[in-house]
Amino acid sequence: MTAERSRMILSRRTFMWMSGLVPLLVANPLGVLRSLIAPKGERRPAKEPPPNPFVRDGRALVAMVHGHEIARMVAEAVALIGGVGRLDLRNKTVLVKPNVVAGEPSPTTTDPRVVAAVVRLLREGGARRVIVGEMSGVLRLPTTRNFDATGVGRAAAEAGAEVVVFDDGPWIDVRPVRARLVRRLHVAKPVYDADLVVNVPVVKTHAYATYSICLKNLVGVTHPRYRPYRINPAKWEELVAEMNLAAHPVLNVVDATQCMAAGGPLNGTARETNVILASGDRAAADVVGLALIAHFGLWDEVATRSVWEQRQIRHAHSLGLGVAGPDQMALIPKALGPDSDEFARMVDTVTTRVGLPQSTPTR
Repeated sequence: MTAERSRMILSRRTFMWMSGLVPLLVANPLGVLRSLIAPKGERRPAKEPPPNPFVRDGRALVAMVHGHEIARMVAEAVALIGGVGRLDLRNKTVLVKPNVVAGEPSPTTTDPRVVAAVVRLLREGGARRVIVGEMSGVLRLPTTRNFDATGVGRAAAEAGAEVVVFDDGPWIDVRPVRARLVRRLHVAKPVYDADLVVNVPVVKTHAYATYSICLKNLVGVTHPRYRPYRINPAKWEELVAEMNLAAHPVLNVVDATQCMAAGGPLNGTARETNVILASGDRAAADVVGLALIAHFGLWDEVATRSVWEQRQIRHAHSLGLGVAGPDQMALIPKALGPDSDEFARMVDTVTTRVGLPQSTPTR
């Protein structure tokens, strides 16, 4: 990308953000105040990323499952990479982090059926306690209202999870040694205290961060004082990656039942994809999701750039948070049921865009 194009994109992002800020300031002054003041929090050491339990021959696995029965798709995707047994869930507390940025339905937010399927899978795998936790976008608070509007809160509770919101804390103060753009982060205490974190994002484009999948979803576990627009709007993507130093999911189950192919993060152009992704590596899952966005060719910042050149991906790898190239990952595609011609085309796009060997979906 040329310097001139980079300046144009930055100017556009800044204009879009500023033009939408004033009415939202009036509508939700509480959200703005939350983003200005750092909370008090107990200081603890930043955690290190755990080993990826879902690897084969040294490669991070990504399952890509197509179908129409969401619970079955979630279970199959996780099984294809090794199953929840690899997490040793017995007597553990698991924090599930969906994307509930606002009150709009999927693909702005995670489909409640996907959240419920993940909760049930964890409970059946032996987890002692499952918590579904989130803090919505600061200008869309309170989170409880968005849990209700999307149905995620009810679905999670009915599946056997506790539902918590991070809006009012408490927070843990961490100082990640590998961070370069932020000196400290406050991570929600339920996230820090959980034995394991499971990330359940959507696949969508994002006007400021280019895209939002696994890496971007974890921004929601940090206090809004440290959101990218408060630190350096020119470094959105890199700051997204650095927020991931606050929490380390052992499993990412990605809702790609619908894909936001342009616009976003709140309102955009949706395309039906009927896909669930699963991986222990957030960057590996992100590049597959990026290829799905590129499949529709509607978002230039994704369609015209290599998935490996995305700034979120590059910076995450430099921080030790994910794969850096196709030789470090493997795709396992599977179709459940009929109507898989379009899925075969999506798999072809993914393998081409990511640089993986061509693969025919199994049934």
